[in-house]
Amino acid sequence: MTHENLKQDLRLFAGRVDKYLADALCPDGRIPRQVWEAMEYSTMGGGKRIRPYLTMKFAAMLGGSEEIALPFGAALEMVHTYSLIHDDLPCMDDDDYRRGKPTCHKMYGEANAVLAGDGLLTLAFGVLADAPATPEQIVRATRLLSHAAGCNGMIGGQVLDLLAENTTVSRETLCRIHDGKTCALMRAAAGLGCIAAGVFEGEAWDAAMTYATEVGMAFQIVDDLLDVYGTDAIGKPVGSDSRNGKTTYLTFMTADEARAEASVRTQKAIQALGGMDADGCLAALAEMLLGRTK
Repeated sequence: MTHENLKQDLRLFAGRVDKYLADALCPDGRIPRQVWEAMEYSTMGGGKRIRPYLTMKFAAMLGGSEEIALPFGAALEMVHTYSLIHDDLPCMDDDDYRRGKPTCHKMYGEANAVLAGDGLLTLAFGVLADAPATPEQIVRATRLLSHAAGCNGMIGGQVLDLLAENTTVSRETLCRIHDGKTCALMRAAAGLGCIAAGVFEGEAWDAAMTYATEVGMAFQIVDDLLDVYGTDAIGKPVGSDSRNGKTTYLTFMTADEARAEASVRTQKAIQALGGMDADGCLAALAEMLLGRTK
């Protein structure tokens, strides 16, 4: 698949995800209206929908239906958005802008931002429960997303990240931070796609986990590069990591070495899929993420 075809495919699928999310989050007179507005504001704020796209593509690759993959992916996007709302709070990274817009707490206040994140997290599991899937698929999807988002995954990575502020940690610890903060949700995206196709273990599952982990690590390395050399369009203000005293990959290597590391991880991700990625879509996605400038 060419990068241009991939971009078109991403836009088409993002439109379907956006419609699903908009229907689920529209305040539509619901009380308390303000928290629904805050949830909608952050969720519909221009995300690329990479994670639900991964869910859909892994499901399709393994013979699953989009009817199941779409709510699974939407639930994951709600969890991802909740994490961004909380990450931007003054007690965390204290960012005023995301994707060129004021962050949730700047628009609705800190308390409502916390509650909007909580609302998205709890709604996500309701969306999983209502998906048109088998009971086993729903249980497995719920367990996977709970683990990825919880203390053994994203939250655990965030705690380690906070502990690492204003101090230099080892490269091993940095990898543990990003495995939790970034790779855990990437693995959830791929795993939810597998589950939507009825694949719970085996070679295909293992390949999906390797792909997601390597793409996640490459994504984070590029993020660290963009924090120094990019623009505010990356989603948070440039220089945010430096201001917060965070250790990044550039603490341990030059920019050229970091780009090379990200490239190696991208190739490992592509190789892990072997012949499963028949149309080359997932390979093209990994390469696109490697070359992103925002």
